[in-house]
Amino acid sequence: MIEKRQFYIDGAWVDARDGRDLPVIDPSTEDPCAVIALGGQADTDAAVAAARAAFPGWMATAPETRIAYVEKILEVYETRAEELAQAISMEMGAPIDMARSAQVPAGTWHIGNFLTAARDFRFDEPLGDHAPNDRIIHEPVGVVGMITPWNWPMNQITLKVIAGLVAGCTMVLKPSEESPLDALIFAEIIDAAGLPGGVFNLVNGDGAGVGSQLSAHADVDMISFTGSARAGRLISKAAADTLKRVSLELGGKGANLIFDDADDKAVKRGVLHCMNNTGQSCNAPTRMLVERTRYDRTVEEAAAIAEGLKVGPASEPGRHIGPVVNATQFQKVQDLIQKGIDEGARLVAGGTGRPEGFNKGFYVRPTVFADVTNDMTIAQEEIFGPVLSIIPFDSEEEGIAIANDTPYGLTNYVQTGDPARANRLARSLRSGMVEMNGKARGAGAPFGGMKQSGHGREGGKWGIEDFLEVKAVSGWTPGA
Repeated sequence: MIEKRQFYIDGAWVDARDGRDLPVIDPSTEDPCAVIALGGQADTDAAVAAARAAFPGWMATAPETRIAYVEKILEVYETRAEELAQAISMEMGAPIDMARSAQVPAGTWHIGNFLTAARDFRFDEPLGDHAPNDRIIHEPVGVVGMITPWNWPMNQITLKVIAGLVAGCTMVLKPSEESPLDALIFAEIIDAAGLPGGVFNLVNGDGAGVGSQLSAHADVDMISFTGSARAGRLISKAAADTLKRVSLELGGKGANLIFDDADDKAVKRGVLHCMNNTGQSCNAPTRMLVERTRYDRTVEEAAAIAEGLKVGPASEPGRHIGPVVNATQFQKVQDLIQKGIDEGARLVAGGTGRPEGFNKGFYVRPTVFADVTNDMTIAQEEIFGPVLSIIPFDSEEEGIAIANDTPYGLTNYVQTGDPARANRLARSLRSGMVEMNGKARGAGAPFGGMKQSGHGREGGKWGIEDFLEVKAVSGWTPGA
């Protein structure tokens, strides 16, 4: 049994002042794999005080020096990659090969992209030729409370922490209590990189405890949160009394519009993307909207692909999907699959219950529904499991209307051989991101949504800007 009860505060590992034990459950076996401490108000206060004390010095540190620290973080991160992969696989159920090839490298990718963006970032620049004595200064927002999820833990931790460090912020990280072990390794990476004490702090806790305490804390200047829309609302309310900045990356219900002229790999690409990480991705294309002339064969193909997916323990090598993260999530997915059946959607693959051969572990059958209407619960609620809803449409206009008929607006997808149509849809779809014909977004592209998918952007120069204030100065003397 792994025991990790300490927090990282002011450059040192310290015992919890106000803690209680929490077992970390391996979702592949339903057995405890570790014990952590959940912090209380005294721990939150200590971490915030350390970040507040460190802020003036870190803010005054030259950007070049901050960049050098991030370069060291990347160097150490790469030496701990296998430990990170093992921790992520055990605590949240990502198959070990996927943890090695996608979960951990997501962090490497973001750190590298932030370094590229930071080297070109102008923290201090003239307003313009028309105002030679006006200056625009970008300076850090202050102390940031960072609350990260369990589904892509290193992805989200690096998106927040590295951008905040480059910007000159100090921070308190509260990782998900479902995936705390990788975050503790990340704190060890920060420590090994030699950052000044108090710049980065970590306190484990749950949303009702440390999460709420950070959101309401008078000495926290900003909350950066990734998670559910429900939690995002609570955080926004808690932060309102102190008028702190709030950046939210919330849920999604992505539409994947497949037109009759889409390429032969469009359906397979869409199903596998939906099921990736056991469907536990906010940008998963969980609504497959299909032009009616291609609809019947698409349903058959999607069902066959889902039925062919293997499900297995996270510890086993190979290409398969693992369990969902915990018992609560397992039951939620089961209930929504049953809801789809009850509301009249046609089940063409999967269904309720565990896959054949499993009587333990939070395993879900890869599930596909056809003949879904967009007012059904499974078309409107974020399921966060390997469940795909297929909806027909007759015209481009109808497809756009269905895609936009959702409270969410994170990522939409377009599959068509007509470049003009693709461009039209990219402008018409109400989401922060649109991916077309399987082309992934480039390095440093901003990640984030609109509507109930949140506000703010992560990644590249936009991610750095999220942690900066803009100061306008007049009467500036150039060269002085």
